[in-house]
Amino acid sequence: MTIGVKFMTGKDWLVNDDGRYDVCEATNQIEDLTHPYRLYRFLTDLEDVLEQISDDYLRLQAICPLVRRLLDSSPWLQIALLEPDSETGWAVQTLYDEPFFSLTVQLVAWAPGAVSPIHNHASWGLVALLGGQEKNTLWRRSPIPKFPDKIQTVGDILLAPGDVLCLMPDAIHHVEALGNEPTVSFNLYGEADYARRFEFDRVKGTAEIF
Repeated sequence: MTIGVKFMTGKDWLVNDDGRYDVCEATNQIEDLTHPYRLYRFLTDLEDVLEQISDDYLRLQAICPLVRRLLDSSPWLQIALLEPDSETGWAVQTLYDEPFFSLTVQLVAWAPGAVSPIHNHASWGLVALLGGQEKNTLWRRSPIPKFPDKIQTVGDILLAPGDVLCLMPDAIHHVEALGNEPTVSFNLYGEADYARRFEFDRVKGTAEIF
């Protein structure tokens, strides 16, 4: 795994609900943040953003530079302590969990060649790649009377260490760990609306995939 990634120089991507994606334009003024920028400061600033900005698209633009600042200031997050489970092919380490405050902050590891289900998150989300290479395949809903849950591919985004992927709540994707080493990422999600959360699986009959 690559150690010492400089997050201020990676690429920012923002995926819309229909699978379209573009470069994410940061809106936060990073130079005003206090140094060193520790996890508790990040969480405080994050809560401020969530209270002040209700639009998910604008929230992600404000949160992305905060995440970059945190990862550049926290080398402990870039040490390969998390290894994928040999049976499932993935592993999760929770970094922050507080009752009655629905915010997910975690490290996620995928074994080489592992592929996730096709899914949305039903919440805004952000993935910052710390190590390895990850392919995100993006999908959009394309219903027809015969197949109301039909989805179609939109394209792929290849993430390298230092890249950040921002996801709108109904953005549909699946991830694949490329190369010969595990991927490790810093993942951040808001409160999920489980009525809108969905996994698309042709075998289980939950979607027709094209």
